[in-house]
Amino acid sequence: MVADHLRPAADLVAALPPSPAVWCTGLRKRYRGRHAVDDVSFQVGRGEVVGLLGPNGAGKTTVIKMLLGLVHPDSGEAMLLGGRSGDPAARARVGYLPELFRYQPWLTAYEVLTLHMRLAGISLTERDRRDGLARVGLGERAGDRVGGFSKGMQQRLGLAVALVAAPELVVLDEPTSALDPVGRADVRDIVLSLKERGVAVLLNSHLIGEVERVCDRVVILDRGRVAASGSLAELLGQRELRLHLTGLTPPAESRLAETGVVEREGDWFTVALPADDDGVLVPDLVRDLAALDVRVHAVEPARISLEARLLGILRAGEGGAQ
Repeated sequence: MVADHLRPAADLVAALPPSPAVWCTGLRKRYRGRHAVDDVSFQVGRGEVVGLLGPNGAGKTTVIKMLLGLVHPDSGEAMLLGGRSGDPAARARVGYLPELFRYQPWLTAYEVLTLHMRLAGISLTERDRRDGLARVGLGERAGDRVGGFSKGMQQRLGLAVALVAAPELVVLDEPTSALDPVGRADVRDIVLSLKERGVAVLLNSHLIGEVERVCDRVVILDRGRVAASGSLAELLGQRELRLHLTGLTPPAESRLAETGVVEREGDWFTVALPADDDGVLVPDLVRDLAALDVRVHAVEPARISLEARLLGILRAGEGGAQ
């Protein structure tokens, strides 16, 4: 019970927004005189999916290990779910799928999940454990020994282990590296379902298309430093619309110009869309052009891809280094 003279302060604290799921500032780590991570700072909000991108050797896995307290940083600070990264109470609420892992080959999938349930200090019914395996596509292989699993099946089991304790934060280091297209789609659906439930996800992946589909924000690392970060809209820039039109009249040209800056190449027109487009601008534009007797042959949305943006940032960094 809170004393009366402390109640205003308690009410003030209760009204504060929850701390970020991940917060780090100034993380640095050197190996053999070389900076593996150099002044990395970012955060992951509750219920947010953040992608960690960059080439091999950029420091992504080292950052993840420092966040989880598996590697001690030379300098900088990190917090998980409002607690220090090394605090066991904070880490108990984190699910982690490492890039490289091995389970005892003589155990069945069900036994592996049961073992990690006990290590986490939680109690799950047999039904819950089997549902956890079914969720990652291993429902019919629960009784099979892990030694006979393909790499993709082991990856699915690792994901089930990461989720076994219903974590508030999930850290996935290359979760789809060994999966086929169906498996990647399954992981994507799981990540989106976690987001819907308010679970934060930090995702390290080389599959840029998967990152683009599920992430709210992206942090790009290059040679141990943050080369760029932001929402997909911020990183990818303004959207454009390409239209193949014939029979264009002066009133139709005016209608196009009302939408945004127009560039023309023959019968193809590229229109810059405003940032506050609520989704009705394009169908309204096509409707109005048709009403002005313009023949609309094609309508194509256009925006730089995340892959192209990533390559541009990395190549610009190489030029700066030279």
